[in-house]
Amino acid sequence: MEKPVNAAPIPKNFTMKELKMRDDFLIEKNKQVVLDFNMQVIVAGNRDAFDALMRRDFVNRSAPPGVPDGRESPWNTFENILRPALGNLTVDIHDQIAEGDKVTTRKTINGAHIGPFMGVSATGKPVTINVIDIVRVEQGRYAEHWGINDLASVLARLRNPA
Repeated sequence: MEKPVNAAPIPKNFTMKELKMRDDFLIEKNKQVVLDFNMQVIVAGNRDAFDALMRRDFVNRSAPPGVPDGRESPWNTFENILRPALGNLTVDIHDQIAEGDKVTTRKTINGAHIGPFMGVSATGKPVTINVIDIVRVEQGRYAEHWGINDLASVLARLRNPA
């Protein structure tokens, strides 16, 4: 197993069971960081929580070409694109799997389409965006992010209702 980047040095007198317990604790702590980010930042729009949960040197590895990939990238997406377009915004976490310093989350972002959304006028329809994120957590903060989503198909459905 890869040693987590944010792990403390291993004391020489630790047993394998104690090491496993420590690793399990760090993994659960990292999963909680990701859950907190989803609820406090994406859903609630809490800027203080965002600042507390993001490293200054954060990199969004999934930022589209030409779009900034630094720490303000996710805030801009949530604050200026998602929240104005989707009323009653919620995030449902379906799965969380963690190993070492990485947490993978399968989730849906849900809301009512109440405002302009990437060039699509409000339709009032429910919107569900399927997302899979991988986040590297370092010292209790987001250090890196990789993600995929079905936003393109969501926008296509909003533009061309059947």
